[in-house]
Amino acid sequence: MSLRNEWYQDELQRNEESLSHRPLEEEYSFYQAVSSGDIDFVQKNCNENSFTNPDGMGMLSTNPLTNIKYHFVVTVAMITRRCVEAGMELEQAFRLSDFYILKMDACSSIEAISNLHKQMALDYTTKMILVKKGTILSKPIVLCMDYIYSHINHRITVEDLAEHAELSPGYLSRLFKKELNISISDYICEMKIEKAQHLLKYSNYSLIEIANYLAFSSQSHFIQTFKKLVGVTPKKYRDYYYRTSW
Repeated sequence: MSLRNEWYQDELQRNEESLSHRPLEEEYSFYQAVSSGDIDFVQKNCNENSFTNPDGMGMLSTNPLTNIKYHFVVTVAMITRRCVEAGMELEQAFRLSDFYILKMDACSSIEAISNLHKQMALDYTTKMILVKKGTILSKPIVLCMDYIYSHINHRITVEDLAEHAELSPGYLSRLFKKELNISISDYICEMKIEKAQHLLKYSNYSLIEIANYLAFSSQSHFIQTFKKLVGVTPKKYRDYYYRTSW
């Protein structure tokens, strides 16, 4: 049977079954919410499990798990492009896309993909909140934030950032605190712990390997900092999330 004949036969069958897709406005509203940093809308959409709702979901595969995987790839691709258009740095956006698609590919259940979809959407959204803040931040602070992001696995000092931003360490520290309402050292810690959370969820690296990778002075310092910011130890965090993320 030719592809044209298969298409006509498929169209007849679909018409008889009265299948319909979701309105484009629903998808565009979600993509817009992510790219604009509307965390409340995204959280609500994810909690309602809109992504895995079968009503109006296109059939890209007759296998339910494969079908949801294909939809995940499409969703990540659309979100990535909308976020880039809204100001996210291109390389960061596509690194996130590659990261989440690879993690999804290893998922073996629709529930695991649904959980990953929520984490992916909220991750992009929170990063877009920072992007939006960046539009009202001074150039030196934006430069520092980019430097911290790209050097997160190094020991980063105020002096390093001051040299990068071509400012004195004292002035940069005051400017950073004024614009972000957080000290440089605390911001670096938060970014390192955010990276650690990803590694604990999606990798087999040991605690000492993660501590070394993120340039903590010791494993105990890493554990202490993680517990202070997250509320639980890295081990307890991994015990819960590592099992539920696959």
